[in-house]
Amino acid sequence: MAEPLLTAPLKTDKMPPGIPYIIGNEAAERFSFYGMRAILVVFMTQYLRNRAGELAPMSEAEASGWYHLFLSSNYFFPIFGALLADAFWGKYRTIFWLSIVYCLGHLALALDDTRMGLSIGLTLIAIGAGGIKPCVSANVGDQFGQSNQHLLSRAFGWFYFSVNFGSFFSILLIPWVLEKYSPNLAFGIPGILMFVATVIFWAGRRKFVHIPPAGKSFIRDNFTREGWAAIGRLAIIFAFVAVFWSLWDQSGGRWVLQATKMNLDFLGVTWLPSQIQAVNAIMILIFIPLFQYLIYPAIDRVWKLNPLRKIGLGIFVSGVSFIISAWIESRITAGALPSVGWQLPAYALLTASEIMVSITALEFAYTQAPKRMKSVIMSLYLLSISAGNLITAGVNFAISTFELKLEGANYYLFFTVLAMLAAVVFAFVARGYQEKTYLQDEAAGAA
Repeated sequence: MAEPLLTAPLKTDKMPPGIPYIIGNEAAERFSFYGMRAILVVFMTQYLRNRAGELAPMSEAEASGWYHLFLSSNYFFPIFGALLADAFWGKYRTIFWLSIVYCLGHLALALDDTRMGLSIGLTLIAIGAGGIKPCVSANVGDQFGQSNQHLLSRAFGWFYFSVNFGSFFSILLIPWVLEKYSPNLAFGIPGILMFVATVIFWAGRRKFVHIPPAGKSFIRDNFTREGWAAIGRLAIIFAFVAVFWSLWDQSGGRWVLQATKMNLDFLGVTWLPSQIQAVNAIMILIFIPLFQYLIYPAIDRVWKLNPLRKIGLGIFVSGVSFIISAWIESRITAGALPSVGWQLPAYALLTASEIMVSITALEFAYTQAPKRMKSVIMSLYLLSISAGNLITAGVNFAISTFELKLEGANYYLFFTVLAMLAAVVFAFVARGYQEKTYLQDEAAGAA
């Protein structure tokens, strides 16, 4: 007889047994997503073909616009995945079945290198990847109760570590495969890794805590005065987080296109433009312990940090990173061929801002969400990423369609000013926020 599924966290002070499966699944899934994402802009501007098999690439502005529209869609669909998980299927079934849709999206990209294949593949990936996003991160939190809540930050840290572990290797490998072989193989490998991620998740099904869905009563029981109050409080915070994502996701778009105009011989290696993004992943692996054990304690001694102060500081730092990008662009416009190594300080600042904003906001979204609304609130956080990419897509479509005069260094300075203004206003908004923490109830178990 099969062992019954856990429906509540065990009362224990140890790390939950399902966490290794979640971490393994996340590493493989992020390999697949970031590998595909790393080559999208290059594929659209250099490899895209028409139905006759002839090269028919997009312009840089058009490709940037569609790239950010895809990312925006990818972070819009979480709201539907969250409702499906919290009201009907539960997180496990939602993650598993939408992972199959995700795999089919990779398959479409691997088989068809035209706009048709691109559209079908990216739509399926947006539905699959977007639908599972709020469920996966909320599923981490569901494994914990009061007895081991002190390990929650560590688990989210390892969760984020796995994201960057997977993305680091894919960002190095997949652009090389595209350059040396073909788009079909370059998109096919991420598809295989997504299948592996699905298998790992299935293998952990009896180790996870499966919080039952609320059913038909979900709307009545959760969209109460308390639920709407939580949504209202967090929506204001996430509106500012959207500005950060508007800048951050350009590391896979405009920063890659900028790298194509730079001297790619650096440290004795000739890099591909898409591979430079890998420094973000390796910096994350270094910066997570650096911030936890050195930088945060040092700042805390002179300025008491809390989650919202970390987020505000991170938004400001993201704007500083774009000052470096603006300087690089001014050198390119002036006729120099600056070394791609000049992008490293910009990536270092952007990574530091990511530590302060993304990891903090991920845990903050979970702890501030009422117990039955974890996935919905997580999807609200992810909607901020969608909104941020809509901002960037809108700017790029305005450049390509309406000939908006925002070129060269001015493009990057526009986003610098946007981020810094957002950070200043956020400082005042954060002062009025009232925190209210919710964690899942425990079941009886061995300590």
